[in-house]
Amino acid sequence: MKRASDLLPGEAVFRHVINAGDYWIDTLREGQRLRIVDVEGNQAADTLFFNAADVADRYSAVDTIREQGNVYLSCGTPLLSTSGNVLAEIVADTVGRHDTLGGACSSESNTVRYDLEKRTMHACRDSYLLAVGQHESLGLSKRDLTHNINFFMNVPVTPAGGLTFADGLSGPGEYVELRAAMNVIVLISNCPQLNNPCNAYNPTPLEVLIWDTDVL
Repeated sequence: MKRASDLLPGEAVFRHVINAGDYWIDTLREGQRLRIVDVEGNQAADTLFFNAADVADRYSAVDTIREQGNVYLSCGTPLLSTSGNVLAEIVADTVGRHDTLGGACSSESNTVRYDLEKRTMHACRDSYLLAVGQHESLGLSKRDLTHNINFFMNVPVTPAGGLTFADGLSGPGEYVELRAAMNVIVLISNCPQLNNPCNAYNPTPLEVLIWDTDVL
């Protein structure tokens, strides 16, 4: 379901551009809103969420899908953790649906999906590993890198139950916006994938904006 936000970019307390292939990690306080913007369209924002008070309590695709009865995420979707807690909720969405089945690209998946020579190409899991290594104070390690959401990515489910990768549904300036239900650590990898035609083999920037509760 699509729904535009009533928040104005000029009132955001934080704005940051994530270049293609880079990552962004920070703690979102309870009640704050986070908007992820697909600046040029057809880009993928591979995103992880963690309970800031207990990082072992992290986003669960299985629980989120089961409780809402839908494999796609959109406006109104609560993001559930492995303990059944609501980490955040999607409160605005101009795209309409987002993937949480396809996972994040890695050197291993690049090898299996494309070619052995693609193994050394930069992947989202590399960005995740770099992020947790450079922010040890958050208490994350590589064992915490599990289920993720692929905001803006189009991964249709086939009648046989398989997955396919299709052209993105997002366009320039489209966005998804979430409200934190607790203090949550958010880790975004701006996908560097050069082998998937969904972004025309040209990864582009994302932008994140944050609003405080006192402007809601």
